[in-house]
Amino acid sequence: MATFKKLTEGKVMKALDWAYEKSVYGGIPGLSTAEELANDFAHIKNSTNRANSLIRWQNAKGATSGFVTGLGGIFTLPVSIPANITTVLYIQVRMIAAIAHIGGHDIKSDRVKTLVYICLVGSAATDVLKDVGIAVGRKFTEKAIENISRDTIVKINQRVGFRLLTKFGEKGVVNLVKFLPLVGGVIGGTIDAVATNTIGNVARNTFIKSRKSRKATKATKRRAKAI
Repeated sequence: MATFKKLTEGKVMKALDWAYEKSVYGGIPGLSTAEELANDFAHIKNSTNRANSLIRWQNAKGATSGFVTGLGGIFTLPVSIPANITTVLYIQVRMIAAIAHIGGHDIKSDRVKTLVYICLVGSAATDVLKDVGIAVGRKFTEKAIENISRDTIVKINQRVGFRLLTKFGEKGVVNLVKFLPLVGGVIGGTIDAVATNTIGNVARNTFIKSRKSRKATKATKRRAKAI
């Protein structure tokens, strides 16, 4: 537990930013970017099905021992944070960003980046937004934060960092990653499929419109043209 005493909100945020940069712009040998990962599912008929398939793939792949052995680049992280926590953040951030790309969102946008971070806290997302004075309904979307200032975006990101720090401190690494001993300086292990599945579902509901919503949007546009 001595490692956790060294964790700070600032270190968690640096790890998050590192994970997002590597997910969007690449830089870890042998691993695809979020956009490339999303494109692997382009043959599937619609966005919702593509996202669901990606989530299932991530759960199945993450449950395979040794999945994270290719993350040698983790050790280049210029911040003192347990490598297994960084591994989880990278894998889940990349999955969320890939789902955002499937939904047609610009994953290089600061606002989309903030939404990706919010997805990591799952059901606590609306509480994070309320903490900074943003009222949202049962579902938060990019529209909910499209007009907020850069300062507010920073505050939201900090709230996410604080909640993740609390989560790591309360539950510990073992509940986040089924951690195996380091072998030859490379991580081996499996990702918590339950947590990853929950986060994936939150991301899908955030970034991808349901068929019902798409129909409602089209109907609204048709009415607007008729007026």
